Amino acid sequence: MVKLLFISLLVLMFSACAVKNQHKGKISWQEDFNRGDTFDARNWTKIPRGTSDWNRHMSDNDECYALRNGKMILRGIKNRDLLKDTSAYLTGGIYTKDKVAFGFGRLEIKAKLNSAKGAWPAFWLLAQNSKWPDGGEIDIMERLNSDPFIYQTIHSHYTLSLKIKDNPKSSATAKINPSDYNVYAVEKYPDSLVFFVNKQKVFTYPRIKTTAEGQFPFDKQKHYLLMDMQLGGSWVGKVEASDLPVEMMIDWVKFYEFKL
Repeated sequence: MVKLLFISLLVLMFSACAVKNQHKGKISWQEDFNRGDTFDARNWTKIPRGTSDWNRHMSDNDECYALRNGKMILRGIKNRDLLKDTSAYLTGGIYTKDKVAFGFGRLEIKAKLNSAKGAWPAFWLLAQNSKWPDGGEIDIMERLNSDPFIYQTIHSHYTLSLKIKDNPKSSATAKINPSDYNVYAVEKYPDSLVFFVNKQKVFTYPRIKTTAEGQFPFDKQKHYLLMDMQLGGSWVGKVEASDLPVEMMIDWVKFYEFKL
């Protein structure tokens, strides 16, 4: 009888742990890219060009964007008209800045990433009402070249300015199926960020007790989503022009809000 009771308690404990690791949110926002030939401007804006590696080739050129069979296509292409634009390459990216922001919950993106030397597609989050990196950066997916894996990383004042990246661990890699669609996700809680690929947990970034500033800014504001094809830079390396154009195809984006 005692043995049976002990086994029952163990089953309950494991069941409780399993339930705890399953998100219980309901879909509060969804994008299926089924509007025809253009994305929904109520939710998305083309990302403007900047001076950083990730946005120095950003363009509003229509060749960098397409909607095809309910998929959002973002491209990296070789610039064929240097008189109109002096950038050697042009890339497409969209974000929800000042339109849609995400609080506590699970954000999922289903996408297929094509390969090219120098290609650097990314899905990531930035704070809506705070300067970078103080508000935190959440990199849900970054892929380099034709790697069969992706990077998932957080950045903040703590990891960048103070250079504390291993207490706690702030980045991990995860294998993907490069020839197919994969689902990339992050769950945001008041005390942690949990990263997933294809429903498998990759790693958790927790809030810890520390006197160092800015270790976990992610609970203080909502974040907006960026999805962009990037080409070249100090991390990914040089672009092989003969590999272009390169595309990523985004099937859908879903957000499950947590009632905490």
